[in-house]
Amino acid sequence: MNHVNVLIIGAGAAGLMCAAEAARRGRSVLVLDQAAKAGNKIRMSGGGRCNFTNYDVGPQHYLCHNPHFVKSALSRFTQWDFLALVERYAIPWHEREHGQLFCNDSSKDILDMLLAECREAGASLQLKTTIERVERSGEGGFVLHSSRGVYRCESLVIATGGLSIPSMGSSPFGYRIAEQFGIPVWPPSAGLVPFTLHAKDKALLAPLAGIAVDAQVQTGGQAFRENLLFTHRGLSGPVILQASNYWQPGQTLLIDWLPGEEVVALIEQARQHHPKQQLKTLLGQSLPARLVAVLLDEALLSTPLAQLGHKALAEIETQLQHWSILPNATEGYRTAEVTRGGVDCDAISSKTMEATAQPGLYFIGEVLDVSGWLGGYNLQWAWSSGWCAGQYV
Repeated sequence: MNHVNVLIIGAGAAGLMCAAEAARRGRSVLVLDQAAKAGNKIRMSGGGRCNFTNYDVGPQHYLCHNPHFVKSALSRFTQWDFLALVERYAIPWHEREHGQLFCNDSSKDILDMLLAECREAGASLQLKTTIERVERSGEGGFVLHSSRGVYRCESLVIATGGLSIPSMGSSPFGYRIAEQFGIPVWPPSAGLVPFTLHAKDKALLAPLAGIAVDAQVQTGGQAFRENLLFTHRGLSGPVILQASNYWQPGQTLLIDWLPGEEVVALIEQARQHHPKQQLKTLLGQSLPARLVAVLLDEALLSTPLAQLGHKALAEIETQLQHWSILPNATEGYRTAEVTRGGVDCDAISSKTMEATAQPGLYFIGEVLDVSGWLGGYNLQWAWSSGWCAGQYV
């Protein structure tokens, strides 16, 4: 039987961060993963450039049934701490909109940094290993039976992530371990994910596939403004992914196609100078003609601005700034960037990430009921929660 102080299941962002920190404290650490390569989701993050954190990180950027849970970890290992690590490895990076930080070259730079941290600290990594069962040891700690032998450890860290992107090897393993040891799990669902549409709406919007527009989308009591992308399946783009975290089946999306504008005031102003101008000419200055043609009737679009009465103006305002659509569903885990729900944080110490009723059992990263916004927040949670557990395992 192989014995280590700390055994971490999952060689992703949280697991590797935890491994390096625990090994730096002099603990013997082994990371096991079923995949052939470590950090698959890191590699694909940010379109291959890894959106590794954000300048503006706070509890308000996360969904959790216990909204206070994330505060401790985020304050003890911050975005600035991770950025300092990136700088120490001289990884070139840049800022994009909304404070998002990306690698200049490749996500592999971040993964290589984490693996180097593990090597330097003395943590071991073993891939292509399937965990068959986990049980409590009669001598304290845990015993793991795997495809490559039996392991015993004092501290067991579950860093197996959620269900998003199954092609990257995701599985419900972490939830099963939690339930095995009596720890509640909030039902998981896809987050940061595109929407599919009902047949009628899909047919209506099909001509718009490939068009992206700046829009504000409101649902579930939250509103976001970013690009919306029409696809052949439905609605996508950053603003849709953000909204999807707050959407529940049966809820509508309320969309403003001219955020920051007042379309009636825009028309009133324009017709003082160009009374004969058709409505579609004016709207074409701000929106794609194909979108305008879907939202409003051709008869209305061909009307000169001077002839638009109160009823017409009200219809225009509703269609352009309070447009409502009921999604059919999301695209599901196949394209989801995160998993909503997960291990109940009320059963976990926010300081150590240890299960309060199961000494020595820790949960970090996406397996927990913590889902961040789009923009580097989920990776920051992985760094923060992994770092915190690494100080105690």
